[in-house]
Amino acid sequence: MNYSASLNNLQRFEEAKVLLRKMIPVTRRALGEGHSLTFKIRANYAATLCNAKGGATLGDLREAVDTLEDLEPTMRRVFGSSHPHTEHIEGFLRDARAALRARETSPR
Repeated sequence: MNYSASLNNLQRFEEAKVLLRKMIPVTRRALGEGHSLTFKIRANYAATLCNAKGGATLGDLREAVDTLEDLEPTMRRVFGSSHPHTEHIEGFLRDARAALRARETSPR
């Protein structure tokens, strides 16, 4: 988790994406879908996809939205609707959807 955060801070998004893609299934298998570290790694992966400083492709944004849409109900079930982590993910999902809509409608 710390390594991927460091890669993001260094704007080495492709390396962070590769690392997180490998770690998500391992974390799910070892700790379970409802573990807080699993949530954090998946949210970090979505953030990595969205934050690629102009390099986020339409596919990256779609994958980030899909990841967050999958993550959000599980977090709500585990933590509850009013938990700060759940509220954070809900806000992040709104922002990711807005970025996706903007990218889909912008002429490139």
